Amino acid sequence: MSSHGKVVLMACGSFSPPTYMHLRMFEIARDYLQSLGATVVGGIMSPVHDAYGKKDLVAAHHRIAMLKLALRSSSWIKVSEWESQQSGWTRTRLSMQYHQDTINAHATLSTLNVTEPPSWLPDDVINVNNMSASMDEPDNLMEKLNGNRNEQVTVKLLCGADLLESFATPGLWADEDLETIVGRHGLVVVTRAGCDPGKFIYESDMLYKHRHNVVMVTNYVANEVSSTVIRRLLRRSESAKYLTDDAILSYIRQHKLYGATPIHTVAAARCS
Repeated sequence: MSSHGKVVLMACGSFSPPTYMHLRMFEIARDYLQSLGATVVGGIMSPVHDAYGKKDLVAAHHRIAMLKLALRSSSWIKVSEWESQQSGWTRTRLSMQYHQDTINAHATLSTLNVTEPPSWLPDDVINVNNMSASMDEPDNLMEKLNGNRNEQVTVKLLCGADLLESFATPGLWADEDLETIVGRHGLVVVTRAGCDPGKFIYESDMLYKHRHNVVMVTNYVANEVSSTVIRRLLRRSESAKYLTDDAILSYIRQHKLYGATPIHTVAAARCS
């Protein structure tokens, strides 16, 4: 990885519902990449289209609403609704390419004031454009801004070791998709202490060929909470507090998602 590269971390998934671990992955990965000299200019969470058809996948507008609740305290991670607005399920490769192309297009003066920036666009890209458009700066500062603006941003796929392992499942991923995702974009894989995902890289000719474009980040603060666990607890009317944001749990109960008991029913039961 270039020591001066600009990176946007992108996670694609169901997020049904989002957990603290979904969010922690971004923080862990950013810290590690910046320790290597990269500049992480933003993070994107891209919930999958409803047509993906995964079990317990609630409607995209609910998942987007929960993600926005989860990210209201984040200064750099945003939700992209682009995948959910397409006519059907979009391949991860195409989604990554769209977001990367859009970021780099808006990072140039050619699109300034021509198109409205999407809500998920990293603030760093918007701020550089706003500064250069609104200020009559000395040549040396404008040259610096131009350099920042013209440097291409790479969107890298942020994932866990389980997704890396899925690359080896026959027929699950198209070869062209894997080549593009790993070869052109790159992976940032957050793994648990004691795991050895490097084995999967070694055993895959494609991953091994692009091994220098796969960054392995070890998470030493264990967090095994998954969306599956949260759904199970809610379905059984058991407490999921402290596993995800309280506002998300309230939203789930309010909208009766995952078989959760509505808030007023829970309150009535406690008073009886």
